[in-house]
Amino acid sequence: MEDTNGYAQTQGRRHKKLTDWSRQALLQTARWLPDRRIVAVADSSFSVIELLRSVSPHLDMVTRLRLDAGLYEPPPARHPGAKGRPRVKGARLPTLTERLADPTTPWRQVVIQCWYGKTQHRLDVATGTALWHHPGRRVPIRWVLMRDAEGGREPQAFLCTDLDGEPTEILGWFVRRWRVEVTLAEVRRHLGVENQRQWSDLAILRTTPALLGLFSLVTLWGDRIKGQHGVLPNRVCWYPKAEPTFSDALALVRRELWTSPAFATSPDHRESAKNIDGLLNRLIHVACNPP
Repeated sequence: MEDTNGYAQTQGRRHKKLTDWSRQALLQTARWLPDRRIVAVADSSFSVIELLRSVSPHLDMVTRLRLDAGLYEPPPARHPGAKGRPRVKGARLPTLTERLADPTTPWRQVVIQCWYGKTQHRLDVATGTALWHHPGRRVPIRWVLMRDAEGGREPQAFLCTDLDGEPTEILGWFVRRWRVEVTLAEVRRHLGVENQRQWSDLAILRTTPALLGLFSLVTLWGDRIKGQHGVLPNRVCWYPKAEPTFSDALALVRRELWTSPAFATSPDHRESAKNIDGLLNRLIHVACNPP
């Protein structure tokens, strides 16, 4: 992993942690969109009490949660005339690992739509609210404990800073993040995002949005071509796949461009000795589906 702290020192700049950058970006987004509900979904790197506590008054955040996280009841109400410092937490609650092993844990079966590329998926969930506390830090959360009713995944836990959030809604938000991950992986693999070689910062800033827009254009165009002519995914013996991927959509669009009338063999060349359509189609297929 890159030593960002050492890099900042060599550049004479103050080191800023990833969570500091994310807090700044999220709060700025909430400031720009005061009339919109914002739900930020992130992985376990952003499951940090300080970050959640800073952004929770302005937006909702969903992240993973450790199964051994310290969860507590809210502090009890302070009685009039009580002496000493007020309590910051209540009684300790069972860990989520203990709830998994407890036969009395109330589970509810739900169906999540678009579960990691599938149409729907059955899950058992348990949920509740708690105060996530670490010495000197705390934030109220809704936790969601999930186990796979179909046996495909290990039990996982998630949190949401919206205490009234429904488990299906919270899990649905988190699953949507998978589509963003796939998009970023595809544009890196096929379109060269993060591999730009421009010397100008402005050129780099322009290139990435353009490539992301190209990804959307290829996806929509490929879907239209698929609806008109149909398409079979390009398979190899070591990588079977049932559904077309972005590489198939990219090959479709390339073929549509390269076989358009601007590049087609003119029908007026009647003196042509032999028909090269078969060879041309083969060459186009190889060019559209590089190894």
